[in-house]
Amino acid sequence: MAQKKPVHKRISWDEYFMQIAFLVSQRSTCLRRHVGAVIVKDKRMLATGYNGSPSGLEHCLDTGCLRQKLKVPSGQRHELCRGLHAEQNAIIQASLYGISVKDSTIYITNQPCVICAKMLINAGIKEIVMSEGYPDELAMQFLKEARIRVRIFEHRTIKP
Repeated sequence: MAQKKPVHKRISWDEYFMQIAFLVSQRSTCLRRHVGAVIVKDKRMLATGYNGSPSGLEHCLDTGCLRQKLKVPSGQRHELCRGLHAEQNAIIQASLYGISVKDSTIYITNQPCVICAKMLINAGIKEIVMSEGYPDELAMQFLKEARIRVRIFEHRTIKP
């Protein structure tokens, strides 16, 4: 009697890229929130980014969090921070290597803030897939106005 071959269920492209975004977020040096981003076009990764201090500068892990010291609420006064956001770093990494992100999709572990939303709009990102929200309604308003497709990633667990 022939043995049945076990059925292998592959993860979706969304799950694949979102899992990579969560893996990238583990490089974050932020003390408040770990965020990862992956920019994708035609099922190929173009760039990744996580939130943390600019290259060569001390990390919040070493200096402490300026925002915590100043009691700045989440979603406000983004300029009072040592770090760049994951989306910013992904766009910058692509630009450093001459990679266009026009008409691509970005997978992000959290909703973009208004500053990142404006950058994503001008970078030509056509779709945002995010895992969790963020307290910034203006960002969502701008993305809607720019006709950028925004989707919430629905987590699912697949057992091998």
